Amino acid sequence: MKQKGQLNVECNLSAFKHGVTEGDIRFAFDNKLFDHPIMGQEEKNLLIGLDRQLNPLEILYNEIDDHTVNVFHAMKCRKSWRNLANLEEKLWQE
Repeated sequence: MKQKGQLNVECNLSAFKHGVTEGDIRFAFDNKLFDHPIMGQEEKNLLIGLDRQLNPLEILYNEIDDHTVNVFHAMKCRKSWRNLANLEEKLWQE
């Protein structure tokens, strides 16, 4: 049963194409480093979060409503996206 305020994470089959598990996707949402709409494609969001082994994942998703997201891409985070998370970390430290 879903707790009040908990995010409902739905995954398309395409989210598992690169071998990322549903458990790691959910863990990344709970342990995110970066989460913003993609410029020019505001209906898509990029989340960079940690999997259960604390490795960064890149996740692309759509917001369905205030409590539900639909993940359509998940994989080991590429270097170009990790740079965004580092920038975000620097902003939090200032």
